[in-house]
Amino acid sequence: MSASLATVSYIGATILFILSLGGLSNQETSRRGNLFGMVGMALAVAATVFGPQVTAAGLPWIIGAMVVGGAIGLYAARTVQMTQMPELVALMHSMVGMAAVLVGYATFVDPEASKNLDGAAHAIHAVEIYVGIFIGAVTFSGSVVAFGKLSGRVGGKPLLLPGRHWLNLAGLIAVVYFGRLFLQAETPQDGMMPLFVMSAIALLFGIHMVMAIGGADMPVVVSMLNSYSGWAAAATGFMLSNDLLIVVGALVGSSGAILSYIMCNAMNRSFISVIAGGFGTTAAAPKAAGGAAAEPVGEVNPILAGETAEMLREAKNVIIVPGYGMAVAQAQHTVFEITRTLREKGVNVRFGIHPVAGRMPGHMNVLLAEAKVPYDIVFEMDELNDDFPETDVAIVIGANDIVNPAAQDDPTSPIAGMPVLEVWKARTSIVMKRSMASGYAGVDNPLFYKDNNRMLFGDAKKMLDEVLVALKS
Repeated sequence: MSASLATVSYIGATILFILSLGGLSNQETSRRGNLFGMVGMALAVAATVFGPQVTAAGLPWIIGAMVVGGAIGLYAARTVQMTQMPELVALMHSMVGMAAVLVGYATFVDPEASKNLDGAAHAIHAVEIYVGIFIGAVTFSGSVVAFGKLSGRVGGKPLLLPGRHWLNLAGLIAVVYFGRLFLQAETPQDGMMPLFVMSAIALLFGIHMVMAIGGADMPVVVSMLNSYSGWAAAATGFMLSNDLLIVVGALVGSSGAILSYIMCNAMNRSFISVIAGGFGTTAAAPKAAGGAAAEPVGEVNPILAGETAEMLREAKNVIIVPGYGMAVAQAQHTVFEITRTLREKGVNVRFGIHPVAGRMPGHMNVLLAEAKVPYDIVFEMDELNDDFPETDVAIVIGANDIVNPAAQDDPTSPIAGMPVLEVWKARTSIVMKRSMASGYAGVDNPLFYKDNNRMLFGDAKKMLDEVLVALKS
């Protein structure tokens, strides 16, 4: 393939990637957006593999690596459950970071990569390598920790080391110092030591940064790491002089940053506060006059599946609020059957989605789409909050913090100011949970003790199956 044809292919792939991002912004066009992305990636890979930069001797190695990687990806796509998608996304981000690190080291030790560079051009090339490895290492280690938290291998509580901000500042100063040594190195041997030290600091920085973030902020962390992986890909593009990697990396990096900003706004939090330490940090929550945050007091009103079905049958307007508990129980298909049954009886059923419900951006939308829930009855939080007073029954399936009235009523709560779905304003709210355990933020929920709330305890899938049977009987 000639260089001009490869360039044209890259331009076509870039256009498809932009169309893909546009399609993924809406549920109705998301499938088309995915298709655009897949076609664009196939075109980009083909243009690279058969382009002028790949020699005949290297082609078998590249094809062999693609076969192995494709087989692993196909296996993961066929075996990973929808509940495991957040940790899979985090793991994929770590691969992008590791790729940036490996490409950086390979470019540094390859004499052909800089043989025609001198003066300012050589210095710029060295900065590209140094920054690319730094971003890649932070992305890799941070994504691995995020994978551990999302999969339950690492606890969701934030790890707050004494003087952690000073540790981060000291690490940043050390990275700048060793960067100066790296740029002053006259031989690759002299530059390898500061590169190794910087890589170690970057790996520790990624671990420390994500470990200090509370579990309730993990959706923001996933989108943040998505942004980091994009910038790592862009840095790889600079190192390899590959225009497509630069453009695509910038697209992913900027879109991930915008998504992180949107999600932080949805939680009424600043991006810096998320990095400094997430929800659930005891130090982050202001204290009440008595020295501790106020906790709800009262008794819960339990309800049975049959009684729940009777209330749904008599309702005219129902809003369902899904949370991570629905994903864990894999109850989305039963939720769809209940929705279809109620709609056939003339009940107006809608879904309310909080921006940070689940463990990654759009987690609940993905699950509902998998279960074939119609897109036109799935609404964002802001579109439904005003409708709860006219709602007969609001059902909360495995959610906690996103329906906690303490966010509005208790200024001492760690989640104070976070926008929530106001399910307690419905005539009756029904919360489905296994137990009274607190959510990811680690705070109790006053909703459970309200007079118009009922608690349906048990596994969400089992309880919803019983509700469905009772509805159809």
